[in-house]
Amino acid sequence: MTSAIRHMTIDSADAYALATFWSQVLGMPLSDDDEPGDEEALIEGAGLLFVTVPEPKTIKNRIHVDLQPQDRTRDEEVTRLLALGATLFSDHRRPDGTGWVTLADPEGNEFCVERSAGEREGGA
Repeated sequence: MTSAIRHMTIDSADAYALATFWSQVLGMPLSDDDEPGDEEALIEGAGLLFVTVPEPKTIKNRIHVDLQPQDRTRDEEVTRLLALGATLFSDHRRPDGTGWVTLADPEGNEFCVERSAGEREGGA
């Protein structure tokens, strides 16, 4: 027998608010019973469970998400995510078009945006 990952649980100061940000990032809805003020919020299709905890984030993430845009370029996706409330953490884009961008969500959790499959196939 083996185990399966049921959820990736993300500690947060406001589970509903952070889950709403990630719901917009991924284009996937929150669970039907999630409401503002809830101590837990779930993006079922992504298996991401957000829980409210009393302590703030204090160090670098040990696990982070790498996003690959599906219908736009890496740079277009970075622009979209910044407009949703992400902040630029570090920029690893290279002049030849390769590389990635590290952003932080509204609570400071780092995540990366890589090139789209189309950009990778095009050699950039």
